[in-house]
Amino acid sequence: MNSEHAHTNRLIDERSPYLLQHAHNPVDWYPWGEEAFQRARAEDKPIFVSIGYSTCHWCHVMERESFENEEIAALMNEHFICIKVDREERPDVDEIYMNACQMMTGQGGWPLSAFLLPGLRPFFAGTYFPPEDRYGRPGFKSLLQGIAEAWGSKREQIESDAGRVSAALGQLGQIKQADGEIGGGAIERAMAQMSQSFDARLGGWGSAPKFPRSSYGALCLRRYARAGDGRALEMARTTLDRMAAGGIYDHLGGGFHRYSTDAQWLAPHFEKMLYDNAQLVLHYTEAYQLLADPEYERVVRETVGYILRDMTDAHGGFYSAEDADSEGEEGKFYVWSDEEIREALGGDAALFSLAYDVSPQGNWEGHTILRRVRPAIELADTLGIDERAVRESLSRSKSTLLAQRETRIRPGLDDKVLTAWNGLMIEALARAGVVFGEDAWVETAERAARFVLEEMHDGTTLLRRWRDGQARYPAYAEDYAMFVAGLLELYQADFDLDLLERARALHAEMFERFGDAQDGVLFNSVEGADDLIVRVKVGYDGAVPTANSVAASNAVRLFELTGEPGYWTQAERLLRAFAATLAENPMGLVQMLLAVDAFLGERVELVLAGESSDPAVRAFLRDARSGYLPVLTVAHAPSTEDRLRAEALLPALVGKGDVEAPTAYVCRGFICRRPTQGRAEMLEDLALYHVAGRAAPE
Repeated sequence: MNSEHAHTNRLIDERSPYLLQHAHNPVDWYPWGEEAFQRARAEDKPIFVSIGYSTCHWCHVMERESFENEEIAALMNEHFICIKVDREERPDVDEIYMNACQMMTGQGGWPLSAFLLPGLRPFFAGTYFPPEDRYGRPGFKSLLQGIAEAWGSKREQIESDAGRVSAALGQLGQIKQADGEIGGGAIERAMAQMSQSFDARLGGWGSAPKFPRSSYGALCLRRYARAGDGRALEMARTTLDRMAAGGIYDHLGGGFHRYSTDAQWLAPHFEKMLYDNAQLVLHYTEAYQLLADPEYERVVRETVGYILRDMTDAHGGFYSAEDADSEGEEGKFYVWSDEEIREALGGDAALFSLAYDVSPQGNWEGHTILRRVRPAIELADTLGIDERAVRESLSRSKSTLLAQRETRIRPGLDDKVLTAWNGLMIEALARAGVVFGEDAWVETAERAARFVLEEMHDGTTLLRRWRDGQARYPAYAEDYAMFVAGLLELYQADFDLDLLERARALHAEMFERFGDAQDGVLFNSVEGADDLIVRVKVGYDGAVPTANSVAASNAVRLFELTGEPGYWTQAERLLRAFAATLAENPMGLVQMLLAVDAFLGERVELVLAGESSDPAVRAFLRDARSGYLPVLTVAHAPSTEDRLRAEALLPALVGKGDVEAPTAYVCRGFICRRPTQGRAEMLEDLALYHVAGRAAPE
């Protein structure tokens, strides 16, 4: 036993930050695996499985209240085999038992608390339980006692309950099938539903809590570009503006918190997730392409700055998350008092306080969450001073406060690297790097991609997680799909044929490992996993999009790049398989609706010929990305020894690489307009395909 701790359990040998947080609980925790299952069978004891993640606030609360409680731990150890699961390492396990919890209780969340038969079938589930009866919830201690008693006296009923739940879980491997065409009707229905639930005053959809639903906003921008739908643009822009001004955004360090606990985006749940920030970087970048709003550029630059500064491993991968808590208090790292602001800023304090809602009484539990309530031009007019002076003062104040904040005890960092989430950030950095002329961002994305390919692939399969030099767990369908999406966007930024070849190979490997031959839909886990009671097809988009949504978009993009009809068939099969689901609940698969839009709508291909490192070629690329044209696919026709290899991969390049000067070919449906060596002419050709929105600048 470690002399520094009264208790040390098996989790001490794990790499997951979440599991290590519980390594010194008095609970006799096991990681998910055969050792625990075998003991449960041998001793005929029920399994208690607790699922969460390292930055989960209520997971921390339940640990402090119950798992560190000697009396409760003794009950757990006597009557149960206790297992801890990091949902970010094992999303397959989490998906099964979260669905069970929702079936039994009508709701879900983390920490997820599930009780299983030794054969892993669930018979009872819930989320957070206080240690004693309160808040209208049964206490965890009395729950343990009740289940332990029922295990001995009502075993037949428990077995029956487990059978019913398991039968229902078996349906998770099915996607409702119906004859139907892939059509834009689902997009129309989604837009109508989004319009009904939209908060026109505060932005976002629904009431509190509000989440940064990037896919909703992306569909709105796409709808505006396709059909000139002003309501769609209003929904996207209002939400982007309100989030960027609200407390959900970190105005000092950049980056977005997980969600807002209120309707006005003021009080966030303070954890920061890589996947949210990756999706929001891409969303704000696309909004900038459409609207040229400098505030969107600022948000992107600050958020990328946060990722590069605080969330990037020295080896190249991106970390997963930062905690909401520090020193045992949620949000303590981020909030301020009026006195702290005045002492730190001196003569600049009054102006900063007017801009960022600082007051003696505070705006949240006696403290201030910084939010932008007055723009610089309004402050300049009100105070009768120069707008430039206002901006300089606010910038100076933000730098001062950020430096002071860095002296505080930081929230916990979950420094594991996840393939899927890295794919999202690679995609975002590749696009933003081109749009904003930041080659270093593209290089950072390249480095992350090569890290995953070299350190998180065992020669047979991608792996899910890397931390502290160890890669582990075979990747899931979402890892493949999101990483391939990142590689495809990265190829269109750096024209590296190696990355394109790997993207194609991984895409094929994904369908081989996870695809259902019956309907083309992806399971999230491989066939034959002996620690799962059901193989799941995820039929909805959550905080991250489902693998099926991303895979459909990837297949369309690969078809556009290669012209190979097999990719088109893959996309068509996937979208047809989900046609009934999209018809019934289009808002549950908004990311897939983006794939539907790409599948049905007009597409544009741009071929750039010349040396990829030639500044003129890079200038062509930046100009092509300067306007909003999300259906644009870019390929590169090299004039060097890679020419034959590139043409073999991308037949559309044949005959285009033999040029004396950088040349652009704008194509629609693989039919190209005249080649041009002038950027203005290329922009004119691209502008033909801008249905609405801001035309690309000269």
